[in-house]
Amino acid sequence: MAITAADVNKLRQMTGAGMMDCKKALTEANGDFEAAIDILRKAGQKVAAKRADNATNEGVVLISISEDGSNGKLLALACETEPVSKVADFNNLASALLEAAVSNNAATKEDVLAATLSDGRTAEENIIELTGKIGEKITIAGYENVTAEKVVSYIHSNNKIGVLVAFTNTSGIDVQEVGKDIAMQITAMKPVALDKDGVDAATIEREIEIGKDQARAEGKPEAMLEKIAVGKLEKFYKESTLLNQQFVKDSSINIKQLLEQTQKGLTITQFKRIALA
Repeated sequence: MAITAADVNKLRQMTGAGMMDCKKALTEANGDFEAAIDILRKAGQKVAAKRADNATNEGVVLISISEDGSNGKLLALACETEPVSKVADFNNLASALLEAAVSNNAATKEDVLAATLSDGRTAEENIIELTGKIGEKITIAGYENVTAEKVVSYIHSNNKIGVLVAFTNTSGIDVQEVGKDIAMQITAMKPVALDKDGVDAATIEREIEIGKDQARAEGKPEAMLEKIAVGKLEKFYKESTLLNQQFVKDSSINIKQLLEQTQKGLTITQFKRIALA
């Protein structure tokens, strides 16, 4: 059957796909709109598979904090190029994914992908469809769900880094100001853990080996390498764990001391940082 311009435009309005893609799908489907939509969705799957290994360093980071401030959800939707990160359809999908995460109290990225959006299809199906429409890889680069007495959030000005900080023992104070300062510190200084107890064994082993190699290059005796490396590890903890880092705004104190000065007993229970880079 003949495919009219009106038919093509109608399918384009229904799917958001390009004019030529819509015409091709309608032709293949002999004018059947439902079949044409399925063809377009399958095309999205093919594009997604073809671009599966492509890097996704652009995108947008979004955060939602509950009304009582006790829960924060942080989601990053990534794409390949900056222009796509500015497209309305991409940003609308990111917002819809976060909304679904909030509605379902999604615990993991997999829960978000399985959530049903307002169109009745899953988040994953929507991502695949937009992948086909835009023509580059789109993926949930990260998702975090944090619950605490108070959760403070921060999104960096480029919308590519987001942080959640969880506090306890906040009674009687507003932790927003100190929380934002600490979240900005996490954004800039990239701590690997809250304290040294949170540093994983593989990281510790790597740092010890680096310390040994440095000491060996400096000509230190082999018998002293382990001791020297352990000393360097303490410096690593000071620089790379949040509570031991010097406070960027006042280098005379560290973050642990900042908390005590703000209110005795004020504690950070965890933090989450997602960056698109």
